[in-house]
Amino acid sequence: MDMEFVVENWPLFLALVVIIALIIFEPIRRRMSGIEEITVIQLTRLLNDEEAVLVDVSESKDFKLGHLPKAINIPLSKLAGDLKQIEKHKSRSVVAFCRSGNRSIRGAGILRKNGFEKVFTLKGGILAWEKENLPVERG
Repeated sequence: MDMEFVVENWPLFLALVVIIALIIFEPIRRRMSGIEEITVIQLTRLLNDEEAVLVDVSESKDFKLGHLPKAINIPLSKLAGDLKQIEKHKSRSVVAFCRSGNRSIRGAGILRKNGFEKVFTLKGGILAWEKENLPVERG
C-alpha cells in the first residue's frame, strides 16, 4: 500500500482498520463468553423439548414492532436490575435475543452473571426468525 495514500486519507484507513478488527474480534468474543449462539432450528427444538424461556432484550418500541410468541421483554438497559420476572427460570434454558442479534450477547452475559445456568443467544435475532416465515406477534 502506498504510504502517501495512507497519510493523505488517514481517516479512511483508520476506519478500515477498525472495521477489520470488529470483523475479526466479534466471533472471538462470542466464543470466549461461553454462551452458545443457536440457530432458528435449534431454538424451535429448545422450545418444543425443553420449554425454553425467551427473553427479548430489545427496547420496548422495537418489541412492539415484532417479537417471538411468549417472549418476555426486558430491555438490555434494564436487564440487570429487572430479573424478577424470570428469576424462577434459572434452571431452565433461557434464550436472549433482539432484533438482529447484536445486543443479545450482552444480555446473555448479564443473565449468566446472575446465576442463569443454560443461556443461549439466537443467531440473527428476530430477523432470522422472520426469514424462516415463523410466527411473530406485534404490539
